[in-house]
Amino acid sequence: MIYGRGDSRVLTRNVDVPESDRKGFCINNEEVLQLARYAVTIEKHYSGKSNKAMPMDIEWAKDGDTGKLFIVQARPETVQSQKRKDVLETDYMDEKGKVLVTGRSIGSRISSGRVHVIKDVSGLSSFKPGEILVADTTTPDWEPVMKNAAAIITNKGGRTCHAAIVSRELDIPAVVGADDSTEILETGSQVTVSCAEGDTGRIYEGQLAFHKETTELEDVSKTQTEIMMNLGNPEEAFALSRVPNDGIGLARLEFIVNSYIGIHPMALVHTEKVKDQDAVNQIEKLTQGYPDKGEYFVERLAEGVATITAAFYPKPVVVRMSDFKSNEYATLLGGEDFEVKENNPMLGFRGASRYYDERYREGFALECKAMKKVRDEMGLTNLILMIPFCRRVEEARKVIEEMGKHGLKRGENDLQVYVMCEIPSNVLLIDAFSKYFDGFSIGSNDLTQLTLGVDRDSEILASTFDERDEAVKKIVSMAIKGAKRNNKHSGICGQAPSDFPEFAEFLVQEGIDSISLNPDSILRIYLKVMETEKSIVK
Repeated sequence: MIYGRGDSRVLTRNVDVPESDRKGFCINNEEVLQLARYAVTIEKHYSGKSNKAMPMDIEWAKDGDTGKLFIVQARPETVQSQKRKDVLETDYMDEKGKVLVTGRSIGSRISSGRVHVIKDVSGLSSFKPGEILVADTTTPDWEPVMKNAAAIITNKGGRTCHAAIVSRELDIPAVVGADDSTEILETGSQVTVSCAEGDTGRIYEGQLAFHKETTELEDVSKTQTEIMMNLGNPEEAFALSRVPNDGIGLARLEFIVNSYIGIHPMALVHTEKVKDQDAVNQIEKLTQGYPDKGEYFVERLAEGVATITAAFYPKPVVVRMSDFKSNEYATLLGGEDFEVKENNPMLGFRGASRYYDERYREGFALECKAMKKVRDEMGLTNLILMIPFCRRVEEARKVIEEMGKHGLKRGENDLQVYVMCEIPSNVLLIDAFSKYFDGFSIGSNDLTQLTLGVDRDSEILASTFDERDEAVKKIVSMAIKGAKRNNKHSGICGQAPSDFPEFAEFLVQEGIDSISLNPDSILRIYLKVMETEKSIVK
């Protein structure tokens, strides 16, 4: 839309934009940085004598003739900046009704709304924001829809299944392992989903009354044990940074890859090997404006990670390198042409084993390039990298060497590299693993699975999967002691302390350095840690 010319009474007119402009970016990198400088200057100006920058809503425009950038409006931001996060919110049911379905509750929220049953991915496009998603199960490619759901209900899954993990990050209620929910619940019906009544999640018929109680935590004292946060969604980072915390103990790349990128890394490096022409067309459309398709992956991944890292700067942010399983990778655009079908992907080609293997080495190189960009170009050196599912000491050596090839050398520019301590071998050989890593973050989900020999996603064995089992607690204790013996950081980023306050108490008693929690449980467990530390001192 441009100004009319000459004597025309038409003040503006529409013209077709050249194809090259449609596929290019509106502004370049230097203009992005210039706008950022303007924003910082404006925030400081309106802060007055205060040293704290005033959050502002800022509008800008680029002149079509001169190419210059102009600020056209700036006013105080009055929504996000006013939200308080130093509070503990608890949901309560005010009335009860007919229970239609039950399952395992995830989180402690309550929500109500319209049911929308989706049988497979072909139905995702019909989902509307604010509806309650009901499905047999969910996978990473469902996440864009899950972000808009009021609640999630699945037939299958346990406390560590995909639907459970994502719902915790989004702070919405989820009921998993709800048997025949897709058959019992009907699209269009109104229900209330309650996860505020203990381990059992209930789906009530109709919209029932419930309320929220808020406990202010103005005088939360600092704990000796670092209280960190699990986070995957960059969009939540700045809001959650106001919750009392010591940084991010686990930021997952999978959420960013699914929501921001959507393409298998190897399909970007070798698009010529993608057989599905529709997939090729979608890849071309998503990467338009990027002469090098790999740069699309690097830019988008770096952007997502940097958003989280900047929100919590200068506190440490531990980012776990990719830990997709082969069946999950296959759902990304072009993924089927680069993944093999495995009988048990959970114990298959995942984590560290991919990074130095020819089938994924080039994809890992893109991940490394993105992390180097965040640390070296953006200056966010509070970023700590973490390697998942590293089975053997020799594998640790290979991964560290592979990272070094891409400019991520441990110790250089203060780079620290942690490892997920989630396999019994990590604990039994912790002295040897300590030669390659700066810290150990206990992944209680997989460590419990591999210690007890229980499939963490099995609804049949859901009651057997228990991190509080004495065998699990013993191996966790060994991991903490082993890290201390080697003067390495010890932390936990698994589900256990978020679900069970008594497990958090156990960790504090064992002397763990940090506990990383889901956002919805961080304030509740914070109080438990404070109480435990006081009792130890006494």
